[in-house]
Amino acid sequence: MRYHRSGCPINLTLEAFGDRWCLIILRDMMFGGRPRSFRSLLAGNLEGIATNILADRLHRMVANGLLVRAGDEGHKQRVIYRLTAKSIELVPLMAVLGSWGMRHSTASDALSVRSRLLELGGPEIWIEFMNELGHIHLGLPKPKSSPLEQMQASIESAQA
Repeated sequence: MRYHRSGCPINLTLEAFGDRWCLIILRDMMFGGRPRSFRSLLAGNLEGIATNILADRLHRMVANGLLVRAGDEGHKQRVIYRLTAKSIELVPLMAVLGSWGMRHSTASDALSVRSRLLELGGPEIWIEFMNELGHIHLGLPKPKSSPLEQMQASIESAQA
């Protein structure tokens, strides 16, 4: 049996993540648009996560049911990580964290595009995004709209 510091739901949630790196990995998985390999997570991480930290957090997140780990059919030595339904339910938390960060920090305009879209779209787009992630990571039916495509178009528009 695992020891918990308290039964407080906020504490238990934070214990499931472990630290900021787990949230950053979830961010990269959610907004990455596809299941990810260790190498793609490492290469695509803006914050420069160390390989040993990434390996440890991926192991922890699999153990806590936030990610699933499976072999890549196209490459026998590669492992692919997918979000679980449990982690997809964190989209509203990510949206609120992004909104808070835009208001109370010196967030980059270019890196705030996704957060701004989630903030403006509110719970309706959060549900659409969760449905799209369910399609990508869990094999659920394809939703009618694609928030990931909207985010990508917003990013391209901001860069132009």
